[in-house]
Amino acid sequence: MKTILVVDDERNIVELVRLYLEKDGYAVATAADGEQALIQFERSDPDLVVLDLMLPRMDGFEVCREIRRRGDVPILMLTARSEDIDAIVGLELGADDYVTKPFNPRALVARVKAILRRTEATAKGSRPFHVGNLRIDPRRREAYVGDRRIDLRAREFDLLAALARDPGVVLTRDALLEGVWGTDFPGETRTVDVHIAEVRKKLGDDGPQVETVRGIGYRLVPPPRGTATTAGAEATAASDRSPTLD
Repeated sequence: MKTILVVDDERNIVELVRLYLEKDGYAVATAADGEQALIQFERSDPDLVVLDLMLPRMDGFEVCREIRRRGDVPILMLTARSEDIDAIVGLELGADDYVTKPFNPRALVARVKAILRRTEATAKGSRPFHVGNLRIDPRRREAYVGDRRIDLRAREFDLLAALARDPGVVLTRDALLEGVWGTDFPGETRTVDVHIAEVRKKLGDDGPQVETVRGIGYRLVPPPRGTATTAGAEATAASDRSPTLD
């Protein structure tokens, strides 16, 4: 049974979300403020966090930041605000998705299922593969440029893996949004741009580069002296220098 941590200071919302999640077979832990959220996060070891942004004692942005320091557990934000800037800031801090209040509890449960399904699908049984000196291990959700491990958030990892599976191929923003966030994601392609910017920073100058194809989307291009560029490539000189993941 998977555990969902629901964090909101509005008791009626917490109880409503709990009711629908438990009906679908999830265990539910709850917290009413930011400080309680971090305590419950350690106690319950949740598989996903539903996190309100407007919290007493410590706001949702800070809670999100602290959870990301501790791991890559998926985070679904709740916000009563309609401004795009809140969603963008939350996504930049590492949240995986967001829902704006008021919301349909069935839709929220569907979003939880979709996030967990994508996380599990990425982690299951995929063998490590290379693009130049970039090595991606989907099962362990780890990525390296040479010897350097890249600290990727959950959604950033999924986005990089999607690009790396088809190096050199242009993927549209819509295709990336659907493939990484899912068909039920209500956000705009701006979400993809925000995450691409973070992936670029973390790849650095020594790894493959994410190129923008104006008006279309993005593609991952290996450095000129890249080694293996196809999915499932066996160990190369670059991988010999990187830590053993298998």
